Amino acid sequence: MKLNIVPASTGVTWARAGIRTFFRQPLAFTGLFFMFMAALSVVAIVPVVGGLLALVLVPAATVGFMAATEQAAAGRFPMPTILAVGFRRGPKATRALLLLGALYAAAIALVVGISALIDGGRFAQLYAGGEGISREMVMDAEFRTAMWVATLLYLPVSLLFWHAPALVHWYAVPPVKSLFFSAVAVLKNSRAFLLYGATWMLVSFAAGLLLLLLTLATGSPTIAQVGLVPAALVMAAMFFASIWFSFRDSFSPDEQDAAALPPDPGDAALPGA
Repeated sequence: MKLNIVPASTGVTWARAGIRTFFRQPLAFTGLFFMFMAALSVVAIVPVVGGLLALVLVPAATVGFMAATEQAAAGRFPMPTILAVGFRRGPKATRALLLLGALYAAAIALVVGISALIDGGRFAQLYAGGEGISREMVMDAEFRTAMWVATLLYLPVSLLFWHAPALVHWYAVPPVKSLFFSAVAVLKNSRAFLLYGATWMLVSFAAGLLLLLLTLATGSPTIAQVGLVPAALVMAAMFFASIWFSFRDSFSPDEQDAAALPPDPGDAALPGA
């Protein structure tokens, strides 16, 4: 496995590839993303430990969605079973993904815990889905501070875990090492990732503006109310689809990688292979 340094403009290419691949199979991707979120939501309702268990499964679920993107980009129809591809490499690979998930859950718990020290846990309750947001909450200085602190603390977590699930799955990198390699890859390609993030911000702004213009043109707020959730679902599915391309272009296999893992007929090929 070797790290590729890509031009800054590649960040735009990743976002465009995610959007283009989504529209090749829009129903499949929308359904897969809904299943992705529904599965995590079902796990999250388990009393006491559900929220942590859902976080533990995030890396494996992300690998499944990335594999679905690879199949769609290759012209194949991604079946729902592709979401479980992370657990089809055998016990050793499964344990590695679950260990990575445990590290992710611990990182998120630490971020949310620090925010709770600032506002008494109100942002933590909102994050866990136990409390709805209100105008009074948004106007509260402590809540806003907790929200911004959590956002800033999540940035290094995102950097560590961006490529980590895919590195564990496709290259058999040990979980802790995958965090290091992920961070290095993102930092080495920081210009591409900054442009990637900016592109998605513009796309999100354009989608919101379109909903606003439709609402103003019809004079009916129902369009915004009804269209907001589907639009957010589609945007999130397109974004998740683009993650595969950022990983594919950041790493290339070497001669040893082809034999590093047992083959899986339903799995994606090694990036760049």
